[in-house]
Amino acid sequence: MLFILPQVGFSYTAMSTNNPLNAFGFKLQQKSITANDFNPALLNDPGATPDFTTKLELQQPIINMDLFYKRKAAAKQTELYQYKTQRTKEYLTFEVQKAYLQLQLAYDAVKVLEEGLQTTKSVYTFTDNHFKQGLVQKSDVLNAQVHVSSVESNLAKARSNIRNASDYLSLLMGQPDGIVYTTENTLAATATNETNTKIAATRSDFLAMQKAIEATDLMILSGKKSYLPKLNAFGTYQLNDSRMLGFGANAYMAGVQLSWDIFKGNRTKNAIATQTLERNKLAEQLTQQKEQSQLELNKAYRDLDDAQFEIKQQNTAVEQSSESLRILQNRYQQGLVNTTDVLTAQTQVLQQKFTLAQAVYNTNVTKAQIQFLTATTNK
Repeated sequence: MLFILPQVGFSYTAMSTNNPLNAFGFKLQQKSITANDFNPALLNDPGATPDFTTKLELQQPIINMDLFYKRKAAAKQTELYQYKTQRTKEYLTFEVQKAYLQLQLAYDAVKVLEEGLQTTKSVYTFTDNHFKQGLVQKSDVLNAQVHVSSVESNLAKARSNIRNASDYLSLLMGQPDGIVYTTENTLAATATNETNTKIAATRSDFLAMQKAIEATDLMILSGKKSYLPKLNAFGTYQLNDSRMLGFGANAYMAGVQLSWDIFKGNRTKNAIATQTLERNKLAEQLTQQKEQSQLELNKAYRDLDDAQFEIKQQNTAVEQSSESLRILQNRYQQGLVNTTDVLTAQTQVLQQKFTLAQAVYNTNVTKAQIQFLTATTNK
């Protein structure tokens, strides 16, 4: 469709002149010419002549092929920004998921440390009682006490991390800070149905880049069409009077103009060449972006396999280290091992549980990343 809406303008102008030509023209427009106005003395020296003009102007493009393709390019730009907006929303969703998983990891750390603190305090109490009975040395009590203080310090930091993660989550969701959120399914990897191993061409950022290429193609075509003639209509309707806010005389003018820019030097040619280079650059960027995203997706799937394998290994490690601690505690109560052995075993249990929580976190973040990389858009 070649029809383009007209341009309409309104103006009100007040002027005064003693220029002979203009003064006579004002009176003609006001339709107030009399025989006396042809007196040579008045024609040569008319004095101050006022004119108040109310004008309505209209311009109607009829055939402008270059503007037609520019309009189509502008429509492509609108679609481009719609896809960019969608990709931004997808990225924010991914960031919120990561922030939630970070909060979940902080809660896992608190849970592990609270369990570890309880065990460490029981070791300290047992050691202190044996010291009072003269069965262990003072260094054993101090060692157990240092271990309790270390776990308490780490627990305080973990609780602060919960507040920090909650504040960041509030920031992403546009909520006020100070809210402490809770999570579910801690120390458990989320289920996923993602099986896409290829990057879809309908991802919103790819579509945005494609729309940019299409818009550039249309601008190139618009430049080529600018060599063609243009047909436009115009019209004016005006009211003239010698008094302010007067609307005594009216007149109109309407017409059609056919114009053709036969030669513009190299301006159009250079503009087309520049746009062609830009179009080729965008096409290359789109290809590279797809290849880079495919590499990221391949790596994400490998990271997911590694994280899931690590979860299995750490579950076994946690069971083994916990059983080792239980055996050492029994032997310690029988006086067969020293305090350092028990505390070392307790530290190992905490480390294995932390590693398990981190593996679960890595698994869930990688799944969210895969979902982000394989997001698709219905055209």
